[in-house]
Amino acid sequence: MNQSRQTPSLVSTSGLSIVPIAPFAPPRLVSQATLRPRRFSPQDGRALELLGHAIEYLADEYALECRSRNCDLSGKPPEVQAIEMLMARSREIYFNGEPAPTLADRLRGWLGFARA
Repeated sequence: MNQSRQTPSLVSTSGLSIVPIAPFAPPRLVSQATLRPRRFSPQDGRALELLGHAIEYLADEYALECRSRNCDLSGKPPEVQAIEMLMARSREIYFNGEPAPTLADRLRGWLGFARA
């Protein structure tokens, strides 16, 4: 039986789909509850924003450096290790955020039904 494996995408608070890709790491399965939008404190939101900018900056710098010279890809370069560390911290902050209630959750609460 041939089952196709799709990469799950996350929906950010801005409504954009984000595909979690970690360099040199196998894709992991994500439950449907994990795909729900999250609510963050202002500090966590700012941390995610800064981590995203730092990851983008390091990735751009590394790409430009590799374009200007031949990179040795036999080992894991320190730039890639730094990007992976920042991405891990970003995922940690993201998944610690409180899942936002769905429309169904809000309707159940408004109508007074308990969740089954």
